[in-house]
This record gives sequence, C-alpha cells and structure tokens, in this order.
Amino acid sequence: MQVQKNDQSPIVFANDKPLVLVAGMNVLESYELADEIAAAYIEATQKLGIPYVFKASFDKANRTSLSGKRGAGLEE
Repeated sequence: MQVQKNDQSPIVFANDKPLVLVAGMNVLESYELADEIAAAYIEATQKLGIPYVFKASFDKANRTSLSGKRGAGLEE
C-alpha cells in the first residue's frame, strides 16, 4: 500500500510510523462533554509523546435500540 501524505497535517498513518491514538466518544452528546473528553486524551497523549486524533459521531443510525440516543444530528 502506498503511503499518502497530507501536507496540512503533521500526523501520518503508516506501518513504519509511530502509533497514533484515534479515540473519543461513540456519539456526541454536547460540546462541553466532547471538550472535556478531548482535553483528557490530549493531556495523556502529550505525556506519552504520541499524536492524537479526536473521533466521534454526530448521528449514530446503527444503534442497537430504537429508543437509544442517535446523537446531536445535523442541526446542532
């Protein structure tokens, strides 16, 4: 597989590059909670010296329960 580099980001995903943590929330619930979670991950990854990418879904249509929260959706 050929490595594709995006000059806009200092993070590179490749087998011969260091680990990158991609983590966050399953479904976005609020800006405040997302900010709090991202800040905790940033603090931990900075101590470890590894890059971090925040990931979360704003609409989770593939949930297991029809009554489950789907997320903030496009409106928020």
